[in-house]
Amino acid sequence: MSTMNISLPDTLKSFVDEQVSHGGYGTSSEYVRELIRKDKDRLQLRGLLLAGASSPSAAAADANYFESLRARVHKNNAPPAQA
Repeated sequence: MSTMNISLPDTLKSFVDEQVSHGGYGTSSEYVRELIRKDKDRLQLRGLLLAGASSPSAAAADANYFESLRARVHKNNAPPAQA
């Protein structure tokens, strides 16, 4: 595992220390790793949302659409036919 040293103003260092002691983190490194993971997830979600927003429109999600979804779910969850 690589290491990285960062410099923080005293106010941010105090904040990190407080989050570690009250947030269930063992070390400040664990806290920072969690923040980075959450940021990566946020960026991935943002990319997916932007891709979806720029994609062509699909069929309308009307009552018929939802009824067909329900029918598919019921079909897939039905018990196997007896032989």
